[in-house]
Amino acid sequence: MKSVITIDGPSGAGKGTIARLLAKKLGYRYLDTGALYRAVAWKVMKAKIKLDDEETLKKLLDKTDIAFNGDMITVDGIDITSEIRTAEIGELSSQVSAIPVVRQGLFSIQRNICLQGKVVIEGRDTGTTIFPESGNKFYLDAGVEERARRRYEEMKLKDPSITRETTIEDIRRRDLRDSSRKTSPLKRTDDMIYIDSTNLSIDEVVEKIIESLKK
Repeated sequence: MKSVITIDGPSGAGKGTIARLLAKKLGYRYLDTGALYRAVAWKVMKAKIKLDDEETLKKLLDKTDIAFNGDMITVDGIDITSEIRTAEIGELSSQVSAIPVVRQGLFSIQRNICLQGKVVIEGRDTGTTIFPESGNKFYLDAGVEERARRRYEEMKLKDPSITRETTIEDIRRRDLRDSSRKTSPLKRTDDMIYIDSTNLSIDEVVEKIIESLKK
């Protein structure tokens, strides 16, 4: 399906910004899969559930309602849009996303949205697991130092305790976790168009993607 555009890549590569702008230009819907995992992490934190308790995690997912309304995301009717953008929730969501029962629980939500067509979806496994039949698959990357710089600039006002050094460590830790997990690891496949955004502007990346789209 060519009306579903998948963008995968590591943390801090700019997937969210690029996917949001691309969707706006094309008149498509934007699906932030990272926000789904952050929402689960928020609920897990509030419920004080241990990450190795998969049975309780499954029960939690079964009775949790996650919904998107534009850029707003709600959990059980509560707007948590700003609450999930902290460094603490970011780290917890990275851990949560490596748990098979969580990935399985969120699979159908993402898959069903994609089946509606005209969607730009970004994450770690959108082109390999969620919608592998997409005719337009991209892998967005950047150097570790550049990704850490972007993440630091994004987070420093929200969390004054973070530093460039801790951000680099966090990026490397996430890269290892994302690429080595057993369920749906982050990986670049031969049918993905690779874009290194290290020295490119946001507009240049968006234009590269548009130029590469299969009509």
